Amino acid sequence: MKIFLDTIGCRLNQAEIESLARQFRTAGHEIVATPAEADLAVVNTCTVTAEAASDSRAAIRRAKRLGVGDIVVTGCWATLEPDKAAALAGVTRIVPNLQKESLASDLLGLPQEFFDLEPIARQPLPGLHQRTRAFIKVQDGCDNACTFCITTLARGASRSRPLDEIIIDVDSALKGGRQEIVLTGVHLGSWGLDIQPARRLPDLVSALLARTSIPRLRLSSLEPWDLEADFFSLWRDTRLCRHLHLPLQSGSERVLRRMARKTTPENFAALVQSARAAIPEVAITTDIIAGFPGETDDEFAETLEFVNSMHFAGGHVFSYSKRPGTPAARMKGQVRGEVAKARSAALRRVLAESAEAYQRKFIGKAMPVLWEAISILTDEGWQIKGLTDNYLRVTTIAAEPRWNQIDQVLLRAVSSEGLSGEIME
Repeated sequence: MKIFLDTIGCRLNQAEIESLARQFRTAGHEIVATPAEADLAVVNTCTVTAEAASDSRAAIRRAKRLGVGDIVVTGCWATLEPDKAAALAGVTRIVPNLQKESLASDLLGLPQEFFDLEPIARQPLPGLHQRTRAFIKVQDGCDNACTFCITTLARGASRSRPLDEIIIDVDSALKGGRQEIVLTGVHLGSWGLDIQPARRLPDLVSALLARTSIPRLRLSSLEPWDLEADFFSLWRDTRLCRHLHLPLQSGSERVLRRMARKTTPENFAALVQSARAAIPEVAITTDIIAGFPGETDDEFAETLEFVNSMHFAGGHVFSYSKRPGTPAARMKGQVRGEVAKARSAALRRVLAESAEAYQRKFIGKAMPVLWEAISILTDEGWQIKGLTDNYLRVTTIAAEPRWNQIDQVLLRAVSSEGLSGEIME
């Protein structure tokens, strides 16, 4: 059977479809690049914002339009709105998040143990979701109660995957030739707290560095309150990528309290200072929500000033999206959409300026780059794009496609897509 896998949203969703691909391949099925080639499609949906939910519905309709008659829908939007998902043309099955781990075995009528006997090499997905980096799910769910977040409702309580299972997944990815592993989870920093005896994320990172041959290990989003200052001592191992994504969400202490975030601007700034002191040239990126309910002009000004002072290497800005079932959706003082969009634009300008300032620090330096994006043949040669360990996006022209290879690159200039450079002999 030919199977098309699609996903919307976070890196965790990407990790899950990569795992599904390995299971389907283990059972002898083929993963194809487009719905037009497929007998079956699995769509992993998202609902973190109204736009993500809309994109999820569009992905399902696209699969049907391109000829797939058997569409299985899973993920956060399908979990929270199963009736709406089931009503879409072509949808034959809804798999809630809590049943996603057994999706392949249930669909194929095979025992789950079948996939654990001899795990095959974890190969990249074909098509738009192709990545050189392997996204490995180590944790799911969340016990935080951020008032804006619907993910807790869709994913349930925090739960960690056992270390031995994670190592098997990592080894499978390395066997498939992956050069970089990205650890993902809804609340990554809580890994191990539900295991007996309790463990912490540094234990997982140390074990993976000690027990596998990972060339590069990257951590996805980390909540700032999960990290102690000594956490950054892990970066003595240079295989650990110098990139921390720390969601701020707001630079106003009052807004953070309404969000039920367990930090303050002062504590956040101190954490970033500790990270920069311990990890040379570390990239600190973030997430920010503009127009949270009740956000005044003064509170937004506090956020804008704080973001400007942090000199982030980049980040994502979201206009607040009202999600049914969350406490924030019931709060007074909902900010008008045009106000939230204007605030988002102002924050994006500040982040763009600080990102460019960070990038300019590396002009004239040689950096190792893992080429990730699909190569494009131009009149000058192959245009290739990739990432340094500290998350600098680099573009160059090469004599041949160098997908999934690491080269030393002399960085020459800041471009519209990041940095441009030349491969060194």
